[in-house]
Amino acid sequence: MDIPTGIVPAVRQMKDFEKALGSEANTIFFLETRLAQLKSLINYSKREGKQVLLHFDLIQGLKADEYGMEFLIREIKPDGIISTRGNIIKLAKKHELLAIQRMFLLDSMALDHNLELIDRFKPDCVELLPGLIPDIIQHINEKTGVPVIAGGLIRDQNEVSSALNAGAIAVSTSNTELWRSH
Repeated sequence: MDIPTGIVPAVRQMKDFEKALGSEANTIFFLETRLAQLKSLINYSKREGKQVLLHFDLIQGLKADEYGMEFLIREIKPDGIISTRGNIIKLAKKHELLAIQRMFLLDSMALDHNLELIDRFKPDCVELLPGLIPDIIQHINEKTGVPVIAGGLIRDQNEVSSALNAGAIAVSTSNTELWRSH
C-alpha cells in the first residue's frame, strides 16, 4: 500500500467515476457511496490499476464498528480507509489497511484536538480540510511527522501548487478539471 501523492481524484458522484478511472492518478478516494455499490467500484478500479481508499464515515448502510470494518475487509477489500473517527483509524491499522485521518480545521481548538488524535491513533497520513492553509500544513508536518494530504476548497492549479509547495504530499479534490493536471 502506497501513501497517495500528487492529485487524488475524490469521487463524490458516480457520474465522475469514469473520469477518475481515466485519470493518471494511481489512487482514487470514494467519498459518498452506498454499501451495495462498493464491491463493483473497487473491482473496476483495481482492474485499471488504481489503489482505492474509502471514506468510511460516508458509506451509506455501514455501521462504524469492528463488524463494519470486518465486512469491508473480507467482502469489499479496499486498500485503505479515510475517517474522522479515531476508532475507525485504529481498526484500519489493526487490519493493515492504509489509515488516513480526515481533519476539519474550524479553529485553533479543532487543530489542537486533531493533533491529539494524530498522536493517539497514529494514522499513516492525515487529510487536512480546508487544504488552503500552507502555514498549517507546515505546522502539522513539523508537529507530527505524519504526511499531509490537502483537500477541500481547492479550486485551481495555483492552489494545488501552493498546498504541495507547503509540504502536502497530495491534494484530494472532487474538481474533475484538476484530475488532468498532473
